[in-house]
Amino acid sequence: MTGRPLRLLAALLAALMTAVLVAGCAAEDSAPEAWHGGRIFLATGNTTGVYYQLGGGYADLITRHLPGYEARAEPTGASVENITRVASGDMEIAFSLADTAADAVDGRGAFDKQPQPVRALARVYSNYTHVIVRADGKIGRFADLRGKRISTGSPKSGTDIIAGRLLTAGGIDPNRDIQRFNLSLPETVKRMRAKGLDAMFFSGGLPTPGVKDLLSSAPGTFRLLPIDELIEPLSARFGAVYTTATLPKEVYGTPEPTPTITVSNVILVAADMPEQLAYDLTRVLFTWQGELIQVHPEAANFNRSSAAATRPIPLHPGAQRFYRTG
Repeated sequence: MTGRPLRLLAALLAALMTAVLVAGCAAEDSAPEAWHGGRIFLATGNTTGVYYQLGGGYADLITRHLPGYEARAEPTGASVENITRVASGDMEIAFSLADTAADAVDGRGAFDKQPQPVRALARVYSNYTHVIVRADGKIGRFADLRGKRISTGSPKSGTDIIAGRLLTAGGIDPNRDIQRFNLSLPETVKRMRAKGLDAMFFSGGLPTPGVKDLLSSAPGTFRLLPIDELIEPLSARFGAVYTTATLPKEVYGTPEPTPTITVSNVILVAADMPEQLAYDLTRVLFTWQGELIQVHPEAANFNRSSAAATRPIPLHPGAQRFYRTG
C-alpha cells in the first residue's frame, strides 16, 4: 500500500490515537476526587460513652473498606456540638440524638432560627436515659430532685437537652430549682463518687461504660431512678420523638429493672456530601455490621429495615439510594 491510501490510513490511525488519548484524559479529569482530601472525621461524644466506642469502630471500617479514605473518631460534647461541627465542615460524620437533630433541621431549641444543613444516613439504636442518684440522698421520686446538685451532661450535648426537658416536664425549672452542673461523663462520675453531686443524667446506649463503671465500683451506693411517668408531659410539650422502655437489671447488675425514657440515635452528614460517598458510607455501615457488633453490642440493634425511618430528619440522597437498591 503506497501513496494516497497509505497517507489516509496513517491519518486515520493518528486521529484514532488522539481520540483515545483525549477520552482517557477526560475520563481521568472527571474521576471523582476524595472528598475533603480523603480524611473523614467522626464527631462522637464523651470518651466513656457509647458514641465514642461505636465511632471508633465505624472509623476503622471506613478506613479498611472504603479505598481512598482514612477516618478517625474524635471525642466531643456530643449532639449539639456534633451537628454544628458537621454543618460547618469541621467534621464529616456525626452521632446525634434524634430529638436534637430534629431541632437542628427545623431551627428550634439550641438552633433557634438557624436550621442546620444536615442529612441522615441512618437511624440506629436507642438511647436510654439514666437518672442516677445517691442512695443516701433522700431522693425517692423525681420530684425530690428539686434543690439538689445535679449534672445534666456536657454543654451542647443531647443529654443536657433531654435532662432539661425532663426536669421541665416534671415541674422543676432546670435553671432555678436545682444546682445545675454541665459536666462530661468522666467528670460527672468522678464527682458522684466524691459526694460532690446528688444526682446525674446521662442518655446513652446499653451498657454505657462510664455508667457501668460507676454502678459496679460501689454496689448499693447509687441507684437508677424510674422516670417513665414523665412520658405524657414530655411528649405533650416536646413531641413524639420519645418512648418508654425498661432498662434490664442485667445490664448494670441492679436489684430490679428500671422503667425509663428512650430516644433514637441517628448518624448525620452534611447536606452537600457527594451522593456516592454517602451511599458508600451507608453501605460500609451495614455490610460490615458484624464487625461493629464486636466493638459494642448496641451495633446489633442497627436494623436496615428501619434505618431509613429518620423523619423529620431528611435522608441524604446517597443513603436513600442504598436503602432502595442495596
